[in-house]
Amino acid sequence: MPERSIIQSSGFANIGPVAARSGFAVRLRQPNYRALRLSLIEGIDITVDGEHFAAEASTILLNGRDYTHAQMAETTAIRWAVGECLSVIVPRSGGLKPGVHEVGCVLRLRHPYFPPQFQPAFVRESRHITIIR
Repeated sequence: MPERSIIQSSGFANIGPVAARSGFAVRLRQPNYRALRLSLIEGIDITVDGEHFAAEASTILLNGRDYTHAQMAETTAIRWAVGECLSVIVPRSGGLKPGVHEVGCVLRLRHPYFPPQFQPAFVRESRHITIIR
């Protein structure tokens, strides 16, 4: 069951073998009250200890499948369900050092029923979470 926070404490992990980390993953809970088509996610920016990682450089892992930012824009049949988590896979040579990090996210979401002048809607959150290894 996902935590109340959008940024989940589980799933925050380095990617790749210990000697050759290629990045890290941040797991996020769906923040909306109803499912979102992937095409309605304009991007998810991640910040770790003040270092910004733009959405366009990351990929999204949802239900075992990776999506680039460009693929998400074209994906109208796949939905991010309420109560479901996805992982943002951030490329970063060497990954992150084990320990506590301040992790932030900014989700840029479009809602088809909002007037264009109110698009995208921003969902921001940050919290301290620990990466074990």
